[in-house]
Parts: sequence; C-alpha cells; structure tokens
Amino acid sequence: MSVNRCLYVFSRLQRHISTRTARIATGSCHVSSGSVLLPKQNRADSVVCSRNVSSDSSSSKPPDTSLFVPVSLKTDTPVDGSVGAELTQPLDKNELLKVMNRFYKRKEMQKLAADHGLDARLFHQAFISFRKYVLEMTSLPADLHIILSDICFGAGHIDDIYPYFMRHAKQIFPMLDCMDDLRKISDLRLPANWYPEARAVQRKVIFHAGPTNSGKTYHAIQRYLAAKSGVYCGPLKLLAHEIFEKSNTAGVTCDLVTGEERTFMDPEGRAAGHVACTIEMCSVTTPYEVAVIDEIQMIRDLSRGWAWTRALLGLCAEEIHVCGEPAAIDFIRELMYTTGEEVEVHTYQRLTPFTILNQAVESLDNLRPGDCIVCFSKNDIYSISRQIEARGLECAVIYGSLPPGTKLSQAKKFNDPDDPCKILVATDAIGMGLNLSIKRIIFNSLIKPNINEKGEKQMETISTSQALQIAGRAGRFSSKFKEGEVTTMHRDDLPVLKEILSHSVEPIETAGLHPTAEQIEMFAYHLPDATLSNLVDIFVSLSQVDGMYFVCNIDDFKFLADMIQHIPLNLRSRYVFCTAPINKKQPFVCTSFLKFARQFSRDEPLTFDWVCRHVSWPLAPPKNIKDLVHLEAVHDVLDLYLWLSYRFMDMFPDTALVREIQKELDDIIQQGVRNITRLIRATDPTITDPVQTQSSRRGSNSNHLTSSKGQRGQRGSGEVMDSSLAGRLVRDGLLTPDLLRQLQREWSKDRKQDATNQGALNTEHHNNNNKGKRRKKK
Repeated sequence: MSVNRCLYVFSRLQRHISTRTARIATGSCHVSSGSVLLPKQNRADSVVCSRNVSSDSSSSKPPDTSLFVPVSLKTDTPVDGSVGAELTQPLDKNELLKVMNRFYKRKEMQKLAADHGLDARLFHQAFISFRKYVLEMTSLPADLHIILSDICFGAGHIDDIYPYFMRHAKQIFPMLDCMDDLRKISDLRLPANWYPEARAVQRKVIFHAGPTNSGKTYHAIQRYLAAKSGVYCGPLKLLAHEIFEKSNTAGVTCDLVTGEERTFMDPEGRAAGHVACTIEMCSVTTPYEVAVIDEIQMIRDLSRGWAWTRALLGLCAEEIHVCGEPAAIDFIRELMYTTGEEVEVHTYQRLTPFTILNQAVESLDNLRPGDCIVCFSKNDIYSISRQIEARGLECAVIYGSLPPGTKLSQAKKFNDPDDPCKILVATDAIGMGLNLSIKRIIFNSLIKPNINEKGEKQMETISTSQALQIAGRAGRFSSKFKEGEVTTMHRDDLPVLKEILSHSVEPIETAGLHPTAEQIEMFAYHLPDATLSNLVDIFVSLSQVDGMYFVCNIDDFKFLADMIQHIPLNLRSRYVFCTAPINKKQPFVCTSFLKFARQFSRDEPLTFDWVCRHVSWPLAPPKNIKDLVHLEAVHDVLDLYLWLSYRFMDMFPDTALVREIQKELDDIIQQGVRNITRLIRATDPTITDPVQTQSSRRGSNSNHLTSSKGQRGQRGSGEVMDSSLAGRLVRDGLLTPDLLRQLQREWSKDRKQDATNQGALNTEHHNNNNKGKRRKKK
C-alpha cells in the first residue's frame, strides 16, 4: 500500500476515534437556517453530530413519513477501495449479520434516531437498506469497515455504528437533512403576502350578495362597463363568453381569455382595457380600475377554490366587486381584514319568486311546456329523453361534457318560442352560465356523486346551496316566465327537497390554496430524486395553513403526474402538463395526454397533420351513443391541444387550424345531440320502453296510467324508472343497465339451480320416507 493511501485512510479515521471516545452521547441532523435557495453546506457523505432545530419546526405538525420514498443508492466502489480490509481483515458475513441485528434491537439507538427525524417506520426502512448495503457491498468504505471489524472482535461498542447508519439514512431519505427548509417553503399561513403588487394598492371591496336571479352580477357588470379598464373573472367559459359579447355589444372593447382561447379585438393583438376571463386565467400583475369576481362562494370548492383565493387576494384593481351567496359575507370580511381592506356589502332580493309545489310530477305524461328535468347522471338523461320522445314530444339535452357551442345551441332551441321543443333534460350544468326560459324545475333525483375532502367519490344528497342554485333557474327575470316552480319527479323525494330548501346555506369558513410551480421547484431543489407526485404529497403533508385556509384536492394533479412520470421532462414543463384540465374518466383523452407529453419530450412539434392522424380526422356523424361519447372525447383532446398551445407555442404551433376543425366537430356533435333518441335506440335496440312494458303488465290504458298510492314502486307508467332497489341503484349511478341485466341472468340461473337442488332433496326425502315405511311393515 502506498504511503499516500495510508495517510488518507488515517486522516479519515482520526475523527472517528474521537467519536468512539465520546460514545456518541448526542448527535443529530444539522439543518442550515439560511435561505432555502442556498446550497446545502454539509457534504452528503459526512457524519454530522450536532443538534439545531428551530422553534418553528418543533411546534409544527409531524410529517407523514409514509410519503417518504427511499432513494436508490449507487453501489460504486468507494474511493479508498479495499483499504479497510487491508488494514484489518475481511469481515465475516455471519458475524456481521449478528452485529447489525443487535444494533437494530438497541432501544437507545431507536430513541436517538427518533429525535433526529427517523420514526419507527423510517428507522426500519433505513436499517433494512443499511444492512443490505453492509452485507452485499464487496468493498465498504475504510472507516466503516474498520469500525465493524473492531465491533466483531470486541474492540468496539455496538453504538459506534450509529453515525454511519445516520449517514446512510440521510442518503436514502434526503429530506431528513433539510426538513426546516422544506417546512419554510410549504408554509402557507400568509397567502396575502404572496401578492406585493396588490398590497401596494388601496383596494375597495364591494360584495354584491343575493340569491340567483337577484341582479347582483348585473350591478357589478354595470360598474365594470363604466370603468376605464376592468377584468371579469368567471367560473365557466360560457360566462366569460357572455360578458365578452355583452361588453363589445355595449361599445366597450373587451378581450377574451380562457384556458383554451385568446381573442383580442385589436387587429394587431394589443390588449384592450377590458378583459373577460375564466378565473384561473386572471392576471394578478396587470392594474385595473375595476375587477369583478363572480360566484365567490366557490372559494371553498375542494378542487378549484384556490383560483378564487388567488383572484381575491391578488388582483391589482382599485375596486374589487365580488358577487355571490350571502353565506360568504362574513368570511370575505374576515379574509379582507388580514389585508387591511374594508368590505362594503350590497344585498339584493330575488327579482321573481319561485314556489315549491305540493305535488310531484310522478309521470312524464304530466310534463308541460317550460319544464326542465334535472338529472345527475348521463344514463338518466338518455333514458328520460327517449321516454319523452316516445310520447311524441321534443326535448333539448344539456350536460357537462358537451362542448360550449352545443350547450348554447340546445339552450337556443329550448328558448325559441317558435321551436316545437318545449322541454329540457339537463344535469346541474344549467346551474351557471346559461340563460334559460324555464317555468318549472323538476328534480329527477336528489342524490349526486361528489368528491369528498379525501378525494374519494361518494353519493350524497345535494346541499342547500346546490339545490338553490338549480331551483333558481326557474322563472328568470329575463325569461317569459315571471314566476318559477320547483318540484320532484318522485313523490317521496318532495318532502326531502322541501327540507333541503328550508335550511339556510351553511356559512363559508375556509378558502382553498394550491402549491405554485415556484414552490414545487424549490422542493425539487432539495429532493432532486423525488417524483413530482411524491413532491406534491410531501408538500401537502408539511404544509402549514391557518384556520381560514385549506389545501385543495390534488388527486387529479397526481394522477397526471404519475401517468407521465416515465417521460423525460424538465420540472416546470411537467408541472404545466399536470395542471391541464382534462377528464381523466375518458381513456382516449388520457391516452392523448400521454402521447402529447411523449411527443413534446422528443422536442418534436405537434403539428396539425399529426393531430389529424391521432384523432382520425375527418370524423363521421355519430351512429350511436358510443360514437357520440367518443366525439365528445375528441373535442376534449382538441381543447387540450389549444390549452397547451398557449403555454408552449413553439411545440403546439397550429392553433388556428385545430380551432377550425374543433368548430366543425362541434357542429357534428350538435347534429348528434339533436338526434340523441335515435342514437339511444341504435345503441341498444333490445331495450324496451318502460312505459310500454308496464302498460302490458298492468293492462292499463296507454294514454293514462294510474299513479301510486303511497308506494314508490307504483309511480305510474310515466315514471322515469321503476323504484325497486335495482331501479334506484341504476338511477343513482351505482349500477349500470348492463350490469343489472347480468345480475338478473345470474339470479335466474341461481334460482334454476336452487330449484334443481330442492327437487333432488325432495326426492331423497321421499325415498327415505318410503324406506322407513317398509321397515315398519317388517
């Protein structure tokens, strides 16, 4: 061995001799208290033996260590090669295993590790990794080799392993070495300070509070139109389009900005003084005279609430006009108190009354012009629209996944007094963004699928706020019906609806927040080997919010992050892709998202021809419901392209061409929706009309079938669905018609098998009785 190598080894051993003498009484992970953007001062392979935990972190909640994913270590040969073996002798693996297991069982070591951030879960994971490293490495670092050799031969103490164990633990769990920095980055307790431009403006906040159809938004928009500059922030593209058109019609030049569209009225592309946008797209750095934030109660939305929080705290406007439910007044006052801004409240009453009827509709034969049947699943819409057509009536159809142009077309058809279509079948998508001439709202069901705080889907009764939002569409001030009516399709739902509407709306108590790209980038600086999904999980786990805020649900973000994790993208691009608003229930949309990301990663522009090949353009009109659903998915894919084109213009260059075919596709979908009942029949011609089926069963008159007498299972032939348990499960979306038929076939098969078994038992019992009689005769 060379003299230089010996000197190198002994220089490394020197500090460990003193460590052994001290018997490792104390020690810990030192975290730099400097800026989170500064590089770490400690070497990754150094053994750190000091404790310095800030008071902030000690009082914060403990991290969820189940989210800490161990990093795979490279098993490279150490710099000092086999020096340890040359200075001592090779290690006996069997003896080494005994030493490692003795160390693991030492309660003192577990307690010391817990003080330094390794709870029982992490301690176990770190030990398994460390033991594997020690036993499987062909050549250990010299200092570790010598320490282990001394322990095996009785010259060292078992506790001497601890510094090397902690060094290994920090290598596989790098977050242990920077926990204070991570806590600082994820501290969300003062979101108002994120917007210094807004804090530099003395803003005046005016809250326009009232129920639907009270004129609250109208008054805010009048002030918006009168201002020299202004921004309208709405929850839907349809609402942004409406204000955009209304402004330009009134002679106020206004631009349109949504996630998928930019329309500038100036031929040279210069920004107008006014802009109508979806709330996620509002600028928090552009100064305005007036800003309007619509539907402020959505600040508590579990998925999108962060966008309202950002707009309310961050818009740089002299006047902020907030429109929404009175239930938000106290909370907005409290929120504005943190920014030192007063809130002026204007309250409004509903312009036209609506009454809750004392009778349910019970039969589709009782429908009248101006009726709107509200469903909470597309299956119900398909079923009801077909039954309405069977009665010789026309109906319009509106649901959430339809393109905006198709929704407007169906709304226009329903509103046209000269059109024979007088009935509307819709989901709660009508609750916002569409002006409809509705006389009576009919709730087909009061059960709606929702996403809870944990991101889980569950079926639950609609809230008072949701019921009022939908019921308020009846008897609009601008429609021909000056009074509205509200009822249910089924008799026993009516008292439930009355109970819901009798309650006051629950006051809003919290506002949503969401980690920004900059915060995630700072996290990634400290945890470069973590996946984006894992980064966000750790961020939320460590995040601190005060009682006025919550962190919005990030499941959709994580779903997309996991989907493209294997694709090589830089962090900022990956983050932008994962914030894309896509319908993850559509397989074709998810597949397209994946292909877009893969093509982007190759630095190959997604051209118009590439997109046409991917979606098989041109597309034929739908022949059945499956075709219609696919066309809706293709429309979503084109929306995704347009959304990405405004974030990566060079990689998605053919925005205008894609928008043209999207308009053509919208026309094709409109054609399909106009013939939706024909598509339903083509989808499953074996399905018979429930009306005809029940008529034949009961032998009743086809024009008039009796209503129920207190039992939900006898609602009459015009009922939307039978009220058996199976019927209700289908109606509530918990069971599909195909699955129901399969269960019926299995049940029928089981009944036949039971009958066969019972027959066999009866025969056996009969034979036994005969034998008994013969014995008695003998």
